[in-house]
Amino acid sequence: MARCDEGYRCEVCGRDVESIRESDLYLRYVLGEVEPESLHRLPERHILCNPVLAQFIAAPGFPAVSVDGPFARDELDPEFVAREEARVTAGYLRLDEVVRLGLPIVEYPLAGPAGREAAECSPGPAGR
Repeated sequence: MARCDEGYRCEVCGRDVESIRESDLYLRYVLGEVEPESLHRLPERHILCNPVLAQFIAAPGFPAVSVDGPFARDELDPEFVAREEARVTAGYLRLDEVVRLGLPIVEYPLAGPAGREAAECSPGPAGR
């Protein structure tokens, strides 16, 4: 998607990531976790192929995702879960918005507290 908006294979399942709306890479970019200069270099995957992140999306039409183990929502601090759900859901909704509005890629990242918080907490490209 970064090069020509098509033809990117998911590193997890091997199927094409057909749109920005299902892109884990672009979701993390919107959240401020991926630098724009890294988009063309980092591997792609479907949001649903990253269940640790997907479990925090609470949006109409998005399937509930359950994770087992230490990174499951139920194992995490409830305040963290609430903040993460608000942040990641806002990012997911932004993916639809950027497509619907036809925004240029530099305008994809969230503005305001959610975007700033994501940038401050970002592990950087190696933290993927």
